[in-house]
Amino acid sequence: MNKKKLLGAPYFIWSALFILIPLGIVFYYGLTDESGTFTLKNIMAISSPGHAKSLWIALVLSFVSTLICLFLAYPLAMILYGGCRPSQTGFKSDKSGTDRKNIIVLIFILPMWMNFLLRTLAWQTLLEKTGVINNILAFLHLPALKIINTPYAIILGMVYNFLPFMVLPVYNSLIKIDPNVIHAARDLGANEFQVFTKITLPLTTPGIISGITMVFIPALTTFLISKLLGGGKILLIGNVIEEEFTQASNWHLGSGLSIVLMMFIIFNMVISAVFDKDGNGGAL
Repeated sequence: MNKKKLLGAPYFIWSALFILIPLGIVFYYGLTDESGTFTLKNIMAISSPGHAKSLWIALVLSFVSTLICLFLAYPLAMILYGGCRPSQTGFKSDKSGTDRKNIIVLIFILPMWMNFLLRTLAWQTLLEKTGVINNILAFLHLPALKIINTPYAIILGMVYNFLPFMVLPVYNSLIKIDPNVIHAARDLGANEFQVFTKITLPLTTPGIISGITMVFIPALTTFLISKLLGGGKILLIGNVIEEEFTQASNWHLGSGLSIVLMMFIIFNMVISAVFDKDGNGGAL
């Protein structure tokens, strides 16, 4: 038993150094003022008009991005899952379906090999007024695309960067479905719509909830996407916190706002835990 605890020591040391201690520092600064006196003013600062507006915009854009990711990811996960098609004797792989799935997986994963910053900068180059897309539109004598430095560009960046975090949990939930359950439903007269609504969708709910959590949280806390694609004109709560730490050097206010953001993250994780009682989150 002592040997097992010894093997787990590096994990506990890592957790203490990079999770517990940083969290403790954030809570210390967030709950104190410059003199070290306990206060809640840093947390209550979220109610100021500017901070509340930034939080509201971040929540709206994160919600919209998560919704778009879900609507894009579920069909894509179904296509990946379609590499094994139902037959009378069970799920049988067909070469064309498998090849198609492999190509989609490759296209889907390939951009993720690049750095997050580079992927976002690439979209900035594509969307700017003299960017690649507008140059092509100008060559075709079409009106320019005015999307850069708008909320639409931020949503596009969020969807592009976080879509894989929605696809994988949904896909992992799909491949766990017992084919015999689907066959039984069809034998009992269920049509495709009924099979989807009564069997497929409920059984993939843990993956959906896990995907929502994995997309919504980074979308809510991001500041790089809004800074590059929003041109600094649209401040999300992540941008406000980043500026408090790096520009204003106000660690107390930045930490207080971070604690508020943690509350939303914890609430999101609690909802995920309620729907995913097995705790696997659609993972393999």
